[in-house]
Amino acid sequence: MSKKYILLALIILIAVSIPFLIYKSQSLARTYKREAERALDRTSKIENKILMESDIKHLPEPVQKYLKYVGVIGKEKVYNFRAVTEGQMKMNPDKEEWSDISCMQYNFFDDELTRLFYMKVNMFHIPVFGLHSYTRKGAGMLIKAAGLFTVLDAKGEEMRIGDTTTLFNDMCFFAPAALIDKRIKWETVDSMTAKATFENEGCKISALLYFNDKGELINFVSQDRFFTPLDGSPSKKTQWSTPIKKYKEINGLMLPGYGEAVWNFPEGDYCYAKFTNIKEVEYNCESFE
Repeated sequence: MSKKYILLALIILIAVSIPFLIYKSQSLARTYKREAERALDRTSKIENKILMESDIKHLPEPVQKYLKYVGVIGKEKVYNFRAVTEGQMKMNPDKEEWSDISCMQYNFFDDELTRLFYMKVNMFHIPVFGLHSYTRKGAGMLIKAAGLFTVLDAKGEEMRIGDTTTLFNDMCFFAPAALIDKRIKWETVDSMTAKATFENEGCKISALLYFNDKGELINFVSQDRFFTPLDGSPSKKTQWSTPIKKYKEINGLMLPGYGEAVWNFPEGDYCYAKFTNIKEVEYNCESFE
């Protein structure tokens, strides 16, 4: 075969392959949209009701003060939310290498608790996409380089426990109106601290919530997440905290403008994520955006 025909064949192969590769690279985004639309259809049928002060009377005093500070009283109860955030991630605790990250997520607080977290990380000039999903079927994290090559596919009971913790963390910071949920059992620790036990589908986790004098929630600490070392050694339960600050008005509520995710090791803290720009938070969404 002449060079002319070989070149023509290569051009045709590339022309056919590129659209296919682009389509394949968007598989996580399609899954994210499909699962979100399914859950949106479910929660859009819930009747909107107003959150009254009588709805929070059973909560510990610091939690009541927090909900009043945030401004949820007199507004709709929350059945779902959509958030868009930006920040940075550090994959290796031993290196000061931070990568930019952009995230979109939907959380649903009906009878079928759901969390869908889609992210894009730029690592070494390569886009890495991830889908963190928590549904009745289970919990998992699927990460693909360029949307094509699987880097991580994690699932199982440890992931389920950890993601139950993360979902409750989201409720505390992004959807405080949802803290009246009957799946949460509250205890007063002191005037600035409350303990919450959250149970879903037989999975029970707990956390300590810390507040300041203004009523702001400033930290969330739990013992119910698992850290997986990069060297391949077994995962282990490790204290996990999410200190936040810089409250600002977002969509009519006072919400944190900055947050971190930190593993609290005995030898020192490992901050692996900084959310520096919480761009959008929308409640009781009816259609996918």
